[in-house]
Amino acid sequence: MSLRLGDTAPDFTADTTEGRIRFHDWIGDGWAVLFSHPADFTPVCTTELGETAKLQQEFAKRDCKVIAVSVDSVEDHKAWIGDIDETQGCAVNFPIIGDTDHKVSELYDMLHPGEGDASTVRSVFLIDPNKKVRMTLTYPKSAGRNFDEILRVIDSIQLTDGYKVATPVNWRDGDDVIILPSLSDEEAKQHFPEGWKTLKPYLRVTKQPNR
Repeated sequence: MSLRLGDTAPDFTADTTEGRIRFHDWIGDGWAVLFSHPADFTPVCTTELGETAKLQQEFAKRDCKVIAVSVDSVEDHKAWIGDIDETQGCAVNFPIIGDTDHKVSELYDMLHPGEGDASTVRSVFLIDPNKKVRMTLTYPKSAGRNFDEILRVIDSIQLTDGYKVATPVNWRDGDDVIILPSLSDEEAKQHFPEGWKTLKPYLRVTKQPNR
């Protein structure tokens, strides 16, 4: 069965380009993004892993580790890293899991049936410090992912975990947010003493509370 939001992310032990890991121990007390790429030495994947390396400081600001996986071997990953460094102008600075036995890919339902090969689709799992799955994304093999969107969702989830708000369409860190409809106006006054703008009784807009 596919993983659902709120499920515990399956733990596993695997070899990576940075040594053998037990996944939950590797995550530690922070957040993690696990993402699959279809295959090494392929064009779209090369750009994606390069972009991930360039964004490492952004992930670190959010206390979030990143780890990639495909069904290729660790030896292939290490050989391919040179191509990523050369073509994308950055050094790969996160581990890549070798999943030749498909253990991780099957645990996370990353394999695409009927494709005629065993390569993974472009899946993303955001996992919180309690090892719960908080967000999933799945792209087709032909479409490179938008990693700015992944960072945006991390910002939204981390914000809404700490405050009684939700984030509106196209929200970015620093934009106004929405007060949860479950709060009465009296309760909202306690949480948002600077006030808000009421567009509808269920749509109250206020400044981002941690700014």
